[in-house]
Amino acid sequence: MSINRKFNKRIYGGDNLMGLSDLRYLPRWIILSIDILFITFSIYFSCYLIEKLSYGSNPVFPHGNMMVVMIIVISVMFMFLFRTYAGIIRHSTFIDLFKLFLATFSTTALVAVISFSYYLVKGERLIYMSVPFLVIFCTASFMLMFLFRLFVKEFFHFIRQIRRSTLRKRILVLGITEQSVAMARAVIDNPNLPYHVVGFLTQRHDSSRASLLGKPIYTKEKIEQNSKQDLILDGVLLLQELMSKEEMNYWVTLFLEKDLEVFKAPSLQKLKENDHEPTIKKLQIEDLLNRKPIKIENEEVRMRHFGKTILITGGAGSIGSEIVRQVALFNPELIVVLDQAETPLYEIEMEMRKTFPMLSFKFVLADISNRHRIEPLFRKYQFSMVYHAAAYKHVPLIEENPHEAILVNILGTKNLATLASRHKVNRFVMVSTDKAVKPTNVMGASKRTAELFVQALQKTGNNSTKFITTRFGNVLGSNGSVIPHFKKQIENGGPVTITHADITRYFMTIPEACDLVLQAGTMGKGGEIFVFDMGKPVKIVDLAERMIKLSGLEPHVDIKIIYTGLRPGEKLYEELLSDDAATMPTHHEKILISKDPTMGYQNIDSHCNNIVKAALRREKMEVVQILKDIVPEFKSNNSVYEVLDK
Repeated sequence: MSINRKFNKRIYGGDNLMGLSDLRYLPRWIILSIDILFITFSIYFSCYLIEKLSYGSNPVFPHGNMMVVMIIVISVMFMFLFRTYAGIIRHSTFIDLFKLFLATFSTTALVAVISFSYYLVKGERLIYMSVPFLVIFCTASFMLMFLFRLFVKEFFHFIRQIRRSTLRKRILVLGITEQSVAMARAVIDNPNLPYHVVGFLTQRHDSSRASLLGKPIYTKEKIEQNSKQDLILDGVLLLQELMSKEEMNYWVTLFLEKDLEVFKAPSLQKLKENDHEPTIKKLQIEDLLNRKPIKIENEEVRMRHFGKTILITGGAGSIGSEIVRQVALFNPELIVVLDQAETPLYEIEMEMRKTFPMLSFKFVLADISNRHRIEPLFRKYQFSMVYHAAAYKHVPLIEENPHEAILVNILGTKNLATLASRHKVNRFVMVSTDKAVKPTNVMGASKRTAELFVQALQKTGNNSTKFITTRFGNVLGSNGSVIPHFKKQIENGGPVTITHADITRYFMTIPEACDLVLQAGTMGKGGEIFVFDMGKPVKIVDLAERMIKLSGLEPHVDIKIIYTGLRPGEKLYEELLSDDAATMPTHHEKILISKDPTMGYQNIDSHCNNIVKAALRREKMEVVQILKDIVPEFKSNNSVYEVLDK
């Protein structure tokens, strides 16, 4: 770009005006020069007024311009003495104003002393009508220099406001309720937020001619009938807690069609408490998939954990770590957190010791398939409750390494459950998966086998432990889940990879999943499999497209979507109930009990022993064949083990 083009761009593009706000301060010599001009003007202005008042009978300075020079010199001397030129004008304070007054008053006083002394010695006047002149001069010079500083300060403030408004995102606030208006006012009053509220948005038609906070009210039709450029908008701010899932989906679909960014506001209290932090954030796909969470009966859950000793396996994982956090809120006597992943275990330890310094924790690095390692824990701590979240869950990896799934998901569960029963643990809550229903992969079949074992152990004669199973679908944000994977692909510019155009999944949030686990642990009587009403399944391609749009990009244009084919063991849709399972209601409308077929203890125990021996021999086909014998509904899909189904 040539120098002329750069210059023209700054002049005509507005960069010169915006650049003024980047100027650190006016040079001191400029301020001093302007102040000298004001002093000179004040002198001649005072002379003019005095001559007019006296009808020009005598000149104000009988000795000519000598007095003008003397007053300027004295003024400059006091300006240097009080450093009136040294401050940054745009940040002027009362101290700077006081210095200016002292300099002006001292100049006037010294000139008065010199004039009076000269009259006493020589008998001649240096200044005709000196008192009126000095009063007018002092007032005029002080006011001019003060107004100059005030003008500069306000000018820079005005430029900053213009720049801030041009850099801020122009947004509408969704809704005209009291909460919406209060939120808009909080955004307007907070100069640190990069948003400029230009109006409100409503479905009502009786408010289109009204205004709130001096801002216009837009109707839904105006958004539908105009483009983003015509509306001169960047996005919309909504209050998530005021909207149902259906309302949010409707509005977000409309905004994304218009290429508008969607922002979610925190509670009004949080916005005010975090005055200097960007608490308003872009809407995430998790916000659209999230439903009204289960309401935990906190008192009953609290009593089940208060003062008790709790074991949480897989406590460093996404589900296990959230269980640790929630259980810690109920003040147990001790929480033992067990995991075989060293770094995540260390991280949850640091978090818990910082967040709950008064609670007792024990962090154990161990493999649940090693019975000799975990049995001493049961003897030493006499657990009241065990939350079993440890498992291998990555479908393609387990399909390739089925023996590892057997050792952790089956043998590990058998070890824990057997020890819990032997040591009279009150409750044992196992985290299962919807992939255990009519499994098409080794992971799901191994979890179904674990379910069968704990259900069979429940019915043994000398058992007093209540074995409870929870079964749910995909968890948003958990390790290996699809949403973090898509986010990384979008951040990297794509493409987003999906295994099949028709694949669907159920989703829930991590806190929701852990709410279910805690609730089940409280309400279970033993032997139940609790399933959660997860609403409607989500089509993964729709999920990907929405995530791309929420990132401000266009699917299939900015970010490509490609289909890679189903992975080994993967199926198009998941189920929470098998075909031959009946359901029973619970006192919570969102939680059901699945009455799946069970197996006798001797039978499942024998199967488990056989499959563990095969796993130790690393016999993949033998391992999977025994799994298919244990779980007859296990039919491999897109896998090398399909030959076993023929």
